[in-house]
Amino acid sequence: MHTEKRFRYWQWRVIICSMIGYAMFYFVRKNFSFAIPLLNEEYGISNASFGIIMTLGGLVYGLSKFVNGILADRTNARWHLAIGLSFCVLTSVLFGFADKISALFVGSESGGAVIRGMVIVMGILYIVNQIFQGCGFAPCNHLMVSWVPPKELATKMSIWNTSHSGGAFIVAVICGYITRWQLCFWIPAAIAFVGIFFIVITLRDTPKSVGLPELPKVEGELDEEQQKEPKVFRQFLMKKVFLNPVIWILAITDLVVYIVRFAILDWGPSMLSDMGLSKEMTGWTVALFEVAGCLGMLCAGYISDKFFMSRSQRVCAIELGLVAVCLFVLHLIQDAGMPVLFLIILAISGFLIYGPQALLGVTAANIATKKAASSAVGLIGFMSYLSTIITGVGFGFLADKFGGWSWIFITMGGLAVVGTVLILSIWGIKEGNGNIETK
Repeated sequence: MHTEKRFRYWQWRVIICSMIGYAMFYFVRKNFSFAIPLLNEEYGISNASFGIIMTLGGLVYGLSKFVNGILADRTNARWHLAIGLSFCVLTSVLFGFADKISALFVGSESGGAVIRGMVIVMGILYIVNQIFQGCGFAPCNHLMVSWVPPKELATKMSIWNTSHSGGAFIVAVICGYITRWQLCFWIPAAIAFVGIFFIVITLRDTPKSVGLPELPKVEGELDEEQQKEPKVFRQFLMKKVFLNPVIWILAITDLVVYIVRFAILDWGPSMLSDMGLSKEMTGWTVALFEVAGCLGMLCAGYISDKFFMSRSQRVCAIELGLVAVCLFVLHLIQDAGMPVLFLIILAISGFLIYGPQALLGVTAANIATKKAASSAVGLIGFMSYLSTIITGVGFGFLADKFGGWSWIFITMGGLAVVGTVLILSIWGIKEGNGNIETK
């Protein structure tokens, strides 16, 4: 009994502390979106330019997430997380000096050359930031599957996933009241800097590291000695992840989910500003989207474990179909002079989209087993961040070309329908103990 109580203490300590640690990554990630309207106002930098930056950064992040997913299955999660956050904090500090760095290289204090130089500097810093942002989720996922058994994973992973919404919510509120673009980078970076020390002090990698027994092995899972054999581990990854059709269906569906999510998070401040909302109201609206998302994740995880026997893909199919409906409604009412109704539907969309965002990874983790869970989630992460090709360059172009956001809502709604059909194709898949069974 003493061992069980001690395990539960450490399990919840790891869950809560990793949530706080991962939220810090969002402090030095989503602050960029709130700096965009200020930079646009001061320097006239186009949405298309920022779209290119976000696209390139997103692709790099997706690749980083994939590589770090494989690394996380074989490294210490605590140090992996802390080192990644350290570099993200550094790049966020340098972001605030982008004008000074550009002026230094072009030899001028003002003019078009400085502005073009700023775009290049911010693009480079954004890419570097995204490289180390990939060190965030992968080790946290490793922590979760190391401390939480499969039958509890949907509920507790949904709780954990509120971390990025919490981080995005707080940074949205903070940046909503900031009137200088430099402070959008420096203030969140200062808070995240404290988070580095918090991670090192509070987290522990596995139950074994604190003298507790590891979770029971499931059928088909490697033991520690087998995992150390490169050839055996590669064969295991190929079978469980890279040649697994279910993992690929989950990955493509997650791509759709992230298109919707990032379109609202990345372009939300600009979109709402174009609708006439104040900067403060814009910050609170994006924050509301995240709050609704938190509630949605908690409900989705509970419903999956309680009513669908941890068959999370069923909850994902239902919620993604409802997201499609919401997006088409937003298209119809965006220019109808009904801002309150628009904000309500936007919040409902957040509630619905964050359920699949959390549970698709849970499904993949249970299928791949805990020895390959981070690799599976890394692959899904890579695919999901291909979304930035559409949300960055694509949506930035559409916004500049058509002078509005109507076609963006139509595109998102159509893609949500495609994602719903895909996830429905694995409705009968049963996840449990790392195995795949069909009814």
